[in-house]
Amino acid sequence: MLTYSFSEIGSMSLYEYLYQCIKNDILTGVLAPGDRLPSKRSFARHLNISAITVENAYGQLLAEGYIYSIPKKGYYTADISTSIPRPSFPVSAPPETALEPEEEPCFADFTSSQTHPDTFPFSIWTKLMREVIGDDRFALMKNSPSGGIFPLRQAIVRHLKEFRGMTVHPEQIIVGAGTEYLYGILIQLLGFQKIYGVEDPGYQKISSIYKSHRVACRHIPMDGQGINIQKLRELDADIVHISPSHHFPTGVITPVSRRYELLGWAAESEERYIIEDDYDCEFRFMGKPIPSLQSIDVMEKVIYMNTFTKTLASTIRISYMALPAHLMERFHQNMGFYSCTVSNFEQYTLTRFLQDGHFERHINRMRNFYHSQRDLLLDCLKNSPLSSRITITEEDAGLHFLMHVDASVPDDLILQKARAKGLRIASLSQYYSKEPAYGQHTFIMNYSAIHPDHMEEAIARLCQVFGEAEATAPAHE
Repeated sequence: MLTYSFSEIGSMSLYEYLYQCIKNDILTGVLAPGDRLPSKRSFARHLNISAITVENAYGQLLAEGYIYSIPKKGYYTADISTSIPRPSFPVSAPPETALEPEEEPCFADFTSSQTHPDTFPFSIWTKLMREVIGDDRFALMKNSPSGGIFPLRQAIVRHLKEFRGMTVHPEQIIVGAGTEYLYGILIQLLGFQKIYGVEDPGYQKISSIYKSHRVACRHIPMDGQGINIQKLRELDADIVHISPSHHFPTGVITPVSRRYELLGWAAESEERYIIEDDYDCEFRFMGKPIPSLQSIDVMEKVIYMNTFTKTLASTIRISYMALPAHLMERFHQNMGFYSCTVSNFEQYTLTRFLQDGHFERHINRMRNFYHSQRDLLLDCLKNSPLSSRITITEEDAGLHFLMHVDASVPDDLILQKARAKGLRIASLSQYYSKEPAYGQHTFIMNYSAIHPDHMEEAIARLCQVFGEAEATAPAHE
């Protein structure tokens, strides 16, 4: 007679466990099709359980088709071999590369925007989290509005007023888990049939996001003053995505005359909008912060976007956008069902961080830190063997500058040699939609993630990179 041990029953009921044991025996072939199962009473006595437990287990097996009954004869196992789907091809193991591999460690990464752990205000953040959990328990358990909790939106509005000279209302703010999520929201809000223009060269992830949403994306060339208005018209874009206060990667700042040209272009059609990405406006080392494009917009044509990933930490995925009032109405009508993608715990903690003045003090500390980082890197380059061949531009804002090197070897060879030396660098040519006929030997030097103790050695290795590349390169580029 069938015998089962109930020592590993766990949290299951007796009948569920018995049902599972018999089912497994049927699936594995221990019980063959047509085998007669013990009667309920004898089976119950044998296992020292109640007859009702056996009856419930048989009833479940019967309902699912694993057994069948013959009146006055008993229960028999069903033939389920023909009903089990079999793959028509060999089942292969998942590939070893199914999980995204971690980047190999390197000595100095001039492409990374990762926040150095020593610069994050862990003690303050921990204290605020404890206060939130202790004081705001009811609010933490209450569903957040689709645009984010109102106190956080109020704090963001106050920050924008004080730092960027912007006048917006809390109702216009939408909080989301990163700008990438907000881009997707905007595509749904503005329309999949629109043509979206992006800067060329530019931050490539933006165009990748637009393309992944299957919307038309046009690359609009840049000139010395920002995005080219004539090319914008020629390529017939409806929406243009720009970073006028500090373009990535060129560092170009769009002057006020070009900004008014852009606003004039947008005003020519009700369906045209400008997405202003103000991603690192807080870090300007010379002069006053550049006013936002949104602050001079009187036609409600600018959608303002910013993020806390540059100012607080690259792993804090909290971003926000300020919609024109009429678009906010459309958002609530068509997309108000969305849940906010940032947890209440993070929203309330960030709210206190802003309200209590911690954010402003943190920005000031980080501005001093990055200023020192920049100066240290510039000094290392100035005192290096490459100094006479280097031209530095756009070093007064943001967390990177451009370094043009008088060289006679291709960029890709420089990048390859750099990787072998434990360095990661990026060339300006990598950020064009097509390989440019100009801009070669210009490298983007992002210094935010470089440890100060590694800076001098990193530049020494970079000098070796150029020396070895030129020694091994063909006679003609």
